Amino acid sequence: MSIHVPIRPNIQEKDFVLATDLDGTFLGGTAEDREKLYNWIEDNRETIGLIFVTGRHPEFIHEHCDTYGIPIPEYVVADVGTTIAQVFSPGVILPNAELESPIAKAWHGKADPVRKVMQEIDGLALQDTPFRHRLSYHISPDGFDVRDLDPVRALGVDVLVSDNRFVDVLPEGVSKGPTLRRLIDALGISPKRVLAAGDTLNDMSMLTADDLYAVAVGGSEEALYDALPQSPRIYRARSEGAAGILEAIAAFDLHPTPGSY
Repeated sequence: MSIHVPIRPNIQEKDFVLATDLDGTFLGGTAEDREKLYNWIEDNRETIGLIFVTGRHPEFIHEHCDTYGIPIPEYVVADVGTTIAQVFSPGVILPNAELESPIAKAWHGKADPVRKVMQEIDGLALQDTPFRHRLSYHISPDGFDVRDLDPVRALGVDVLVSDNRFVDVLPEGVSKGPTLRRLIDALGISPKRVLAAGDTLNDMSMLTADDLYAVAVGGSEEALYDALPQSPRIYRARSEGAAGILEAIAAFDLHPTPGSY
């Protein structure tokens, strides 16, 4: 029987934890900006913890960290907040059944009725990705009428439209923000040491989670900027992607950044 060893234990002891979306955020910006952020994280793993909070599935994360030299996180909140997983050496990502239990319970029996109703809505195509506790769709270039989603919501699920490109159907009350809070609370991480970073509406619940610092990186979806409240804990970065993350860390003085040592 194999024993999985956490790739980096004791994230709760880190001085600072970055909880970041991937596409457009951690993976956004110039190659130079990404290299600067990634090298800074790797050079400071004794004091920096890393959590990916993404709409992507764990297999995507494993492949990209392995192929493109992206820093490997300690934990992953994947599938738009419906998967909670820990990363074990040498990069194996395994869901945590105990933490996921309320999510699985909320989704139980929902998938088939949702699929049936969604098949009747024009302008949507099911994404080609593994699904565990959610369903996600691409919006066609011709678009669709958001009012057509009302019968789906009547099934006791949450429906999220983001970036005018995606529709996610999630267990009721489940999204990136609540799931991230469940994870950091379970790990004993002080939310005041966490920066949440994102760029689209499906990051909204994460960026407005209680007591977390947050950044909407430059180039974020306009609808996200419009929806975000004014708060001293929410930063609107000028720089895009990776550079926007570093900009916010420096603005909140959460950890010394490159050039500030």
